[in-house]
Formats: sequence, structure tokens, C-alpha cells
Amino acid sequence: MTILAEGKQQKLKKLLLLTSLIFAFSSLLSTGLAQKKQSSVSRDREIWLQQMDKVARPVLSNLAADQLKEKMPVALSAKIDNKASREKVAYLEAFGRVMSGIGPWLNLEGGSKEEVALRNQYRQWAIKAVANAVNPEAKDYMQWKGGQPLVDASFLALGLIKCPWLWEHLEPHVQQQVVAAFKDTREMVPVYTNWILFTGMIEAFFAKYGLEYDAVRVEFGVREFMEHWYVGDGMFSDGMSFALDYYNSYVIQPYLATILEVAAEKNGRYKNYAPKFDKISKRYAEIQERLINTDGSFPVIGRSIAYRGGAFHHLADMAMRQQLPGSLSPAQVRSALTAVNNKTLQAPSAFTKDGWLNIGLYGYQPDAADFYITTGSLYLCATIFLPLGLPETDPFWSAPAAPWTAVKAWTGEDFPADHALHLD
Repeated sequence: MTILAEGKQQKLKKLLLLTSLIFAFSSLLSTGLAQKKQSSVSRDREIWLQQMDKVARPVLSNLAADQLKEKMPVALSAKIDNKASREKVAYLEAFGRVMSGIGPWLNLEGGSKEEVALRNQYRQWAIKAVANAVNPEAKDYMQWKGGQPLVDASFLALGLIKCPWLWEHLEPHVQQQVVAAFKDTREMVPVYTNWILFTGMIEAFFAKYGLEYDAVRVEFGVREFMEHWYVGDGMFSDGMSFALDYYNSYVIQPYLATILEVAAEKNGRYKNYAPKFDKISKRYAEIQERLINTDGSFPVIGRSIAYRGGAFHHLADMAMRQQLPGSLSPAQVRSALTAVNNKTLQAPSAFTKDGWLNIGLYGYQPDAADFYITTGSLYLCATIFLPLGLPETDPFWSAPAAPWTAVKAWTGEDFPADHALHLD
């Protein structure tokens, strides 16, 4: 009996050991799959950071070193309307547009040690870059008076609104120089188009940071678009005439969203517009998502097509604001925008041998440039990186990749029908 009992105990021990090994193996397998899944998800963010760095580094690092005018080549459209003036303002174009795209990321805290190190480097560059841009004694002092300077001062203002960290870490005398530079733009009467939002954005910056501002310049832009220039199905006309282009995304809707947000924080003004604008902006986000083809290409329509991924400024902004419509998951938007970045930024000859953007949409295509396009103009593509301002734990980054509408439609997967927006 004792021998039999011992035999049973040995079998029981072996069974328990085998069970433990199976459990341990299953746990390791599950952990490995989870890590692989997490790795594939976080890989998108790593790629975005690499692409953002490739676009922004030449501009920020050289301006921080007071060498942007020395180092940045200025290519001009063959149809350029005012060569001497365009050449001078190209540097502010590049700087303002980069800052409008990376502002939320600069303002973010945390992330992997590599991302934190990269952000710290960019913060140092940004502080020095702003200081040089507004310092009359610096070699890289920017041109602030005139038509195009109004445009790109507003992009810098947009970036500063999105990055309180940067504004708060500027030296007081640099802050004063920024204010003086922005006030210089008031000499320019804006064209009666989306340009009225440029003046409104600069005043919104003043309002954001408790400075004296001109409420009428804000009012003019908001009222014209919200009362007179909405044409239906999620889109505004660009002034008195509607054009089938990407200006609802390049400027109009992201600018309106920011100006309305600042006004809401300041005094609650325009709160009656909020429900209407929410519907409009969500509908246009749906349209934008459906414009992205299976390979990341998109319709080549309208002026300023050399802004590349800047065509999706609005969709990126909505994702960053966490205001996407319920019909769009953050993961499918991330996947779609990733495809756009890969298509446009990995194209042959998208960059010069020294790392500056070339004029074009898919590589070097100089004939695609409108009469106002310079090397600096191209950096509006940085606005597609706005979702980097969301932490890696946000569903935009943490959820597995998902097919966007074009992928579903052209692989035979079921997809929701599209319907126009009809406001009451």
C-alpha cells in the first residue's frame, strides 16, 4: 500500500509540474503576443516622430543657431509674383508653419525616454528660435510687416496658443519682442478671404495670454464665416466664392476652432455658434477621411497642393482635440494619416540632399507650385503631426491599426454609406 501511495504522489507531482509548465508557457506566449501587439501600435508613433523630426529639424535647429537664412535654400515658384519680397519672408513661413504643427507635442509631457529626450531638444531649439526670430540684432530676425508676414505670423501665433509651455518659458524681453512683432502685422489690411482669420488668430493669441487685443478683428473673421460663408455639407466658401480645394483644412476650420476655443475661455463669446460649428467640423472630418485613398494618396485638386499632408490639417486637428465624429475611430484616422505621411514624405526627391523639402506633392514637382509658393511655404505639411500632442496612452495611438473607409470599400469589406449634412 505504501509503494502504491508513493507512486500516486509521484504521478500527481508530475501532473502538477506539467500543468505549471503549460501555464507558464501560455503566460509567456500571451505576454509575447501582447508585447508584439503593443510594439506594432507604438511603432506608428515612432514613425511619426521620425517623420516630424525629418521635417522640422532643419528649420528649428538652424534658427536656434541663428543660421536659418544662411542654411535654408529658398526655391521659388516659376510663377512667383514678387521675388524679392517672397525670398525675405520664406524663413518666417517655414518657422511659423512648423511651430503650428509641433506646438501640441512640445507642450506634452512624458513618453518614452527617447521621445522625452527629443522633445527636450526641440524645446531648447524653440526657445532660441523664437528669440532669434524677433530680435532685431539677430541674423535671423524675421520680416513682420507686409502681406505674407501676416499669414505666417498667424501660424506662429497658432503654435504659441497650442504650446503654453513655450510662451511661459520665453524670457520677458523676448515675450515683449514677440508682441511687438505681432503688432507690426496690424498694418496689413487682410484680403477678404480666409485672410481675415489670420488677423483674428493674432488677436486670439493676445487674448489667450491676457494681453490687450482687438475684439473687432476677432469678431470680423468669426461672423463672416459663421453668418455668411457657410455653403453646406460641412464646408465654408473662401470669401465670397466657393472653391473646391483644401482651404477648409489648410486654414479655415482649424483657425475657427482655435479662435472659438480661446473666445470661450476668455468670455464665453460665440457660444451660440458652438453647436453649429461642431456639426460642420465633424462632417468635414468625415469628408477628409474619405478623401484618403488606400495607398495614402488623395485627390490632386485646388491651389496650394504642394502643402502635401497639410491638406489634412483639419482631420489631424480634430483628432488632436479628441473631437472626431462617432463615425470615425481614432485608430482608423491614425492609419489613414500614417498612409498620407508615408506617401508624401517617403516619395523620391521629397527632400533635397541636405534635408530641406522640395516643391511638389509626390517628390520634386516644381510646376505644381502656385505663384506664392516658396520653400518656406511647404512646411505647412507639419500640421499633420498635431496628434503627437496626444499621449501614447490615448486611443489614437494605443488602439490597433484599423482600415479607413477607402480600404474597407476597395477590399470588399462592408462600409457605411455617406450622407450629406443638412443643418436645421
